[in-house]
Amino acid sequence: MDKLKFELNKIKNDINSFSKELIRIKSFTGYEKDAAELVKQKMIKLGYDKVKIDDYGNVLGIIGNGKTKVLYDAHLDIVEAKDEKEWDFPPFSGEIYNGILHGRGSVDTKSSVVSMIYAGYLIKKLNLCPDKTIYISTSIMEEDFDGELLYRVLKENNLYDLKYVVIGEPSDLKIGLGHRGRAMYKIITNGISAHGSAPEKGDNAIYKMVKILERIENKQKEFDKIEGEKGSIVVSDIKARTASLNAVPDMCTIYIDRRLALGETKEKINKEMESFIEGIDATYELYEAKGKSYTGKDVILNVFLPAWEILENDYLTRTASKTYKELFNKETTLFKLPFATNGFATNGEFKIPTIVFGPGNLKLAHMKNEKCSLEDIYKTISFYAFLAKNY
Repeated sequence: MDKLKFELNKIKNDINSFSKELIRIKSFTGYEKDAAELVKQKMIKLGYDKVKIDDYGNVLGIIGNGKTKVLYDAHLDIVEAKDEKEWDFPPFSGEIYNGILHGRGSVDTKSSVVSMIYAGYLIKKLNLCPDKTIYISTSIMEEDFDGELLYRVLKENNLYDLKYVVIGEPSDLKIGLGHRGRAMYKIITNGISAHGSAPEKGDNAIYKMVKILERIENKQKEFDKIEGEKGSIVVSDIKARTASLNAVPDMCTIYIDRRLALGETKEKINKEMESFIEGIDATYELYEAKGKSYTGKDVILNVFLPAWEILENDYLTRTASKTYKELFNKETTLFKLPFATNGFATNGEFKIPTIVFGPGNLKLAHMKNEKCSLEDIYKTISFYAFLAKNY
């Protein structure tokens, strides 16, 4: 541990400089190329055994060639900062002031990216894991395609036999043991168009949607009465098709964001959707998110992502807790995250033991004045490296 602290102290200036450089890149979802190239070159400079960018644009750095395989992943893409003028420091300045890194992505999740890259360096430098292969993944497009691009990393590299995965997301240096799932649905009502001066000749699709909206609102009221882990539902968008502003709309579409509790299945949620449209001329369908990676590859995600968790008595959880106490001389906090992560890819179909751990306050994600303590980044580097050693 003393050797790690010594080596970490030697590279803190380099960590700070790289963090600033990464924050300055506007790597919005689908536009991560410059950030990916920067990460690739940094991994090469730090002596990674192999570094590659796949067809979609994900970066994968590899250290070692042992039988035991583990993976660390954090995403490179960020959300926009449309309120730039209201920030204390410009969101793409990468300003460091009083030991705090400021800027969009400093929490979600470029500080985790930095921590993983330098943890990999220290693992190799100190020969901490001679019997392991360490994969450091900096994936893309997470903000709009939860887990889909990491899923492709796993498939393209045949990483089905990983012993564990750490997802880098802001966790306040607590250990995340899972999170709720997420599903997106569309409900569509159809009507008959008519001139606005003669609405009786038409059939207004918006009016048909009113009862559906009431049923959805009542469903959320049911959730509000439940204690503990539970689902939630919100209508996140509404659109109407109309010939003009003086015509009866012949189609209305709503988009539903349905958060899933552990064990909620597609069959169950489909029945819920059927109850919303019962007795109404309406249809529903699972939302299909479509996009294009910065390399030009099409990305499609059917948005039904079940909740997942890892148990407190799992070997990974126990090893992570032990590592935390060894490093910081105190007990850790175990919790479930309120938002979605790339953990869908690893603890979903592949059932790979997965935890979430990263620097930064999760409440600052996507917020004005996003910022992260450099000290938290240093601590996270140590945790990532020693977890790999201890497992």
